[in-house]
Amino acid sequence: MREKPLVACTLVRDRRRDRVVAHGMGGTASKFLRARASKNSRRRAWATATMHCMQTPMAPTLHTLTEQIRAAAADGTALRIRGGGSKDFYGLRLQGQLLDTRGLNGILSYEPSELVVTVGAGTPLAELEAVLAERGQCLAFEPPNFHWSTTTHAEPLGERLPSCGAAEGRFATIGGMVAAGLSGPARASAGAVREYVLGLHMVNGLGEELVFGGQVMKNVAGYDVSRMLVGSMGTLGLITQVSLKVLPVAPAEATLVFALDQTSALECLHRWGGQPLPLNASCWVHDDTSGPAGQDLLFVRLRGAVAAVEAACHKMLAEQAGQRMDSTQAQGDWALCRDQQLPFFHRPADPAMALWRISVAQTAPAFNDLPWPQLVEWHGGLRWLWAPVEAAAQLRALAQAHGGDASIFVAPLSDFTGARGQFLINDPAQMAIQQRLKQSLDPHAIFNPQRLFPTW
Repeated sequence: MREKPLVACTLVRDRRRDRVVAHGMGGTASKFLRARASKNSRRRAWATATMHCMQTPMAPTLHTLTEQIRAAAADGTALRIRGGGSKDFYGLRLQGQLLDTRGLNGILSYEPSELVVTVGAGTPLAELEAVLAERGQCLAFEPPNFHWSTTTHAEPLGERLPSCGAAEGRFATIGGMVAAGLSGPARASAGAVREYVLGLHMVNGLGEELVFGGQVMKNVAGYDVSRMLVGSMGTLGLITQVSLKVLPVAPAEATLVFALDQTSALECLHRWGGQPLPLNASCWVHDDTSGPAGQDLLFVRLRGAVAAVEAACHKMLAEQAGQRMDSTQAQGDWALCRDQQLPFFHRPADPAMALWRISVAQTAPAFNDLPWPQLVEWHGGLRWLWAPVEAAAQLRALAQAHGGDASIFVAPLSDFTGARGQFLINDPAQMAIQQRLKQSLDPHAIFNPQRLFPTW
């Protein structure tokens, strides 16, 4: 379904339910942030949300955070929303009084037969994944679980969660996963984070609790505000709990590896992508560990029914010379790719080099003219490369020529004082919508100022 445009609205309190409902300005805007469900279904949704807040251990933390937000709104104090701190490297500036979400912790409800789980925003990602794995289910978009610092490469975080309980140091949380909107290798076929968010609770910049979406997959009434918060980097409000769609683990998986240059690899991926093959993930990289000169390698992961995976392996290996990897080794390598632990992601010796993230159409050609090392994911849709900050104009022009954009994902060591990514919106109309949305949900601009855009 085509997504509806976002428009500005005002939020007012419903005194009967001590909740906030949306009232717009005009015919179209009056529907913004308001579900078009029946009156009784809305009452049930509000009652369920209230019950969760009152009956879970999150209630004292939620009350404290809400009061902190209200006080900040009253005196204009900036707030920095932070869970496990794993995404401190990502975005623009880190500033403001800390708003710690780690107390919003716990799995509030889990219905394996319904493929739905509701969790507190401060819940460690590793904890949720462990619970899902026990029931043979997973987060199909493979959210990364790492943190970048001044070390030579990203730091894995899963090992910091003994028995998947409370963690010391940095760890990825569900709220951070949604706010950052990052997906792993399976994103091209399984979808992104936003496609798995069914609903959420949040607190806006006035300290008012809002509830959007629900716990069912076919909840299509009204504007899809819950998914709109994916990738917002905490600039629109404090996410307190999230309902997510989960999927069963695929019954079969296989990884094929081919010795191909980038151009040939993309051609193969485009050809296979037009066939009924269970493609799940791909990664092209120049492997420096394969001999003195290294080797260009394309890894393709297949997932699905046993018969479909086996048939695809035979077909693809018949078309292109390659080999099937050992399953245990392949699973470990894909985890390294997801968490940016592969040798490619080790920092170059030059401290001025930054890790660039280039998102383009999958049909974009190989960027062979660039002199910097590259890694290609998402069947050609995501290109990583180490390049200096001064290459910004060249890389952004190249990305825009192929329908995408380029941003700094990890700042160079020479300027590693926090996040230095750049989030650009070149369309004035889209930026105007973003600003009206910010004004509606955070009128005093207290949440994560200048984290997403330089001006607010």
